[in-house]
Amino acid sequence: MTFARSMVLLSIFATLFGLTIPLVRAENELTAEQFDRLRALIKPHSGEDKWSEIPWASQLWEARNQAAALGKPILLWEMDGNPLGCG
Repeated sequence: MTFARSMVLLSIFATLFGLTIPLVRAENELTAEQFDRLRALIKPHSGEDKWSEIPWASQLWEARNQAAALGKPILLWEMDGNPLGCG
């Protein structure tokens, strides 16, 4: 018996005997209060994301000129895709 045939038979059996699993259960939905508590727990607090306080430059040439004028090095943070779209 092939895998595809086995899956079809399993699907028919589950449907006939009411063994389907609901995709969304209403009793497991978050309340607004639970969502607010989880969001407050997950969201970075002040001081936890110091990298966001750095005045990042999105143009390498402008950053190079500014670093040269200030006598400071450049940290190049490179990633695939547009880094400004990787929120």
